[in-house]
Amino acid sequence: MLIRLNVKAILLTLICTITSYNAAFSNQNSKEIDSLLRVLDHTISIRQSFSEQKVQKIALIKDQLDEEKSLDKRFHLNEQLIGEYQSFKCDSALYYIDQNILIANQLKHTEYLLESQLRLAFVFSMSGLFTQAKEVFSKINYEELPLNLKVLYCWSYIRYNENLIKYTDNTRFEKIYSQAYKDSRSILMDLLTTNSTMYLKEKSFQLKSDGLFEESAQIQTELFKDEIPDSHDYAMATMGLAMIHQELGNTQLQEKYLLLSAITDVRLAIKENESLLTLAIYLYKKGDVNRAYNYIHAALDDANFYNSRFRNAVIARTQPLIEATYLAKIEQQRKNLRLYALAISVFVIILIITLYFLYKQIKTVSRAKRKLNKINKQLVSVNYRLDEANLIREQYIGYYMNQCATYLDKLDDFRKYVNRKIKSGQLEELQKVSSVKNASEKDAQELYIDFDKTFLEVYPNFVTEFNALLKPDEHYILNQGHLNTELRIFALIRLGITDVNQIATFLRYSIQTIYNYKSKVKGKTLDVNSDFEEKVRRIGSISAK
Repeated sequence: MLIRLNVKAILLTLICTITSYNAAFSNQNSKEIDSLLRVLDHTISIRQSFSEQKVQKIALIKDQLDEEKSLDKRFHLNEQLIGEYQSFKCDSALYYIDQNILIANQLKHTEYLLESQLRLAFVFSMSGLFTQAKEVFSKINYEELPLNLKVLYCWSYIRYNENLIKYTDNTRFEKIYSQAYKDSRSILMDLLTTNSTMYLKEKSFQLKSDGLFEESAQIQTELFKDEIPDSHDYAMATMGLAMIHQELGNTQLQEKYLLLSAITDVRLAIKENESLLTLAIYLYKKGDVNRAYNYIHAALDDANFYNSRFRNAVIARTQPLIEATYLAKIEQQRKNLRLYALAISVFVIILIITLYFLYKQIKTVSRAKRKLNKINKQLVSVNYRLDEANLIREQYIGYYMNQCATYLDKLDDFRKYVNRKIKSGQLEELQKVSSVKNASEKDAQELYIDFDKTFLEVYPNFVTEFNALLKPDEHYILNQGHLNTELRIFALIRLGITDVNQIATFLRYSIQTIYNYKSKVKGKTLDVNSDFEEKVRRIGSISAK
């Protein structure tokens, strides 16, 4: 019985762990998809700039072409332009293919001619000119082609049949075209080495058409690791992965790769793309009608720019459905707005009634507020009296200090008088007085000690608050409860004595010495630019607290 309970507990724990992991993984994927959707929205909003970059790149090649006289080099420059135009602008691609056919005939270069004809067939099939593409294929003798052109022939013929299937959208013809591109793929794979990238790609497509989706996904995933982001091959690889994950039922991965493919296509200004259309259809089925509407219109703009009859026909099947749903959603939103307006009107009436009762309450609160104001005024009066008492205390101490300083001056004058008497020979009279040489200094020190004691009793936290204005390594420490000269200067300032002459007189220093001490202390402050003396005058006051 105990073993059964343990097994059940283990199974329950395992199920909970797996469920939690799946929930966390799903949440992470959802955040990634939301981020990619925002990136795609922004990329579409600035897609004109990517088209302009494409045009600038093409213009540079055209500049080289205008200056080139060699037919062979002109042929290769035309090939570069065809490469840029074949997914950007169909008519321009066809123009440069025709130019290369003329050059190949002038050079009597058979391989150049055949290659250009195959490119012509490919662009025809991309733009929806399937009859013209079929004519080009029928005029080429496959058996006489060199190996590289046989590969190009088969690859182009596969694309031709794939596009025909999408264009016709008819199960009767789909079987014929499907068999044709399967046969072409088998021939193509026989021409390729088994370890080449192209062979592996076609192998994955073959496995997919045979229903072996897991095996196809494994090959495509491995190949995708080597793809360079923001490249045409990257866009095609992500599109292929999206389609295979659709077959596997992995909707989140399908959406992720569709988004990566669409973002890359827009950044590369690829106008003949399938990703935006496929993504629009996917989001429409998912219920994101607003984005589906925006994306299918972007896809239609691209198809019109490219002049693709084939892509326009494919879009035409889906666009009316998405637009109808979008318009129905807008109409429903309008109905909702009318209901909201009615609800708001009712709410306003209720609000007016509520405001009336609130007004009555406010009057009651106002009476209470007036009482509070009266109490506050009383408190202000009390605070004022406290400040006034504090001011009187400070003035009293300042007065006391001035009296002490005056007393010291008198003593000093007296001792000078005594010295004059001694010099005049009146030694007997002043013998006792003149023998006390250090009396003045002793009296001064006693006065300073008494001052320190009295001041610290009134402002016990002065040194702590004063240190708070200084840098951490410049703090002062009391020596046996006595202030040093620097602290005494600012203690006098705290008492309201700002006259440097008075401070110098009391401390028995020169005015310059007092200035030097003040400058030294100000250099230790946290904020050199602040009004340091004003901050000192607020130490211990009610306003400072």
